[in-house]
Amino acid sequence: MSARELVVLGTASQVPTRHRNHNGYVLRWDAETILFDPGEGTQRQMLLAGVSAHDLTRICVTHFHGDHSLGLAGVIQRISLDQVPHPVAAHYPASGQEFFDRLRYATAYREAARLLPRPVAGEGVLAESSAFTLTARRLSHPVESFGYRLVEPDGRRMLPDRLAAHGVSGPDVGLLRRAGRLRGVTLEEVSVRRPGQRFAFVMDTRLCDGVYALAEGCDLLVIEATFLAADLALAHEYGHLTAGQAARAAAESGVRHLVLTHFSQRYPDPEPFAREAREAGFEGELTVAEDLMRVPLPSRR
Repeated sequence: MSARELVVLGTASQVPTRHRNHNGYVLRWDAETILFDPGEGTQRQMLLAGVSAHDLTRICVTHFHGDHSLGLAGVIQRISLDQVPHPVAAHYPASGQEFFDRLRYATAYREAARLLPRPVAGEGVLAESSAFTLTARRLSHPVESFGYRLVEPDGRRMLPDRLAAHGVSGPDVGLLRRAGRLRGVTLEEVSVRRPGQRFAFVMDTRLCDGVYALAEGCDLLVIEATFLAADLALAHEYGHLTAGQAARAAAESGVRHLVLTHFSQRYPDPEPFAREAREAGFEGELTVAEDLMRVPLPSRR
């Protein structure tokens, strides 16, 4: 199993279908496992996908429409039922605090785990670690909605030929990497910059500045494509994107792998979404998401 991958739990929009569950997406990122937008049925989809409540370290909710959040109650109760030993942070729009509270305490249960509510009041950094920085950007939807972006810090890739030329080998390589300088040799002389990986999650929104800010330079972008171009007026009215709009934004933002999802039940055939994305000019790797598929993050640049 890839150390960094997207696990797709559900790909429907407001109405689930025989083949598409409500939303749900899990990002495995080294030791971190983040659940995005748990719609109805998320617990069962996690079971089918082999994702345990014990895996979860963080939950991110973009907004409080049912297809993105009604599964939250079951997931929270499962975290307690399984007595997950580590804290689980929950990020969600602060304006939806009453909905979060209702879902958290939708029924009686024994709280046996630490859930850490982290309401998002505005754009900016939400969490920071050695593995990534998690940020939020505001989107354009009838209710307050935020997209999420993870960025790994840039690193250095050591160059064996340059190390050999400077007589650096064995444990000294690690010393040089940590100290930045060893016996007159600098880290820059024997390595090159290795860009950190970038991931973004964009749901329910019209085209807006937030979409582009989240997508910029992403290795993997998960983005809604509720409608096709023929229904552009509906997309704008209800605060959604077409496949073509999502793909153009991805192309203009330098996205490497684009994952389209959140499809309206009016489209039983997924093929037009891929065709529209290509016609819009996206030339990178393209996935039209299906329930329970796994999508590895592209290898580092």
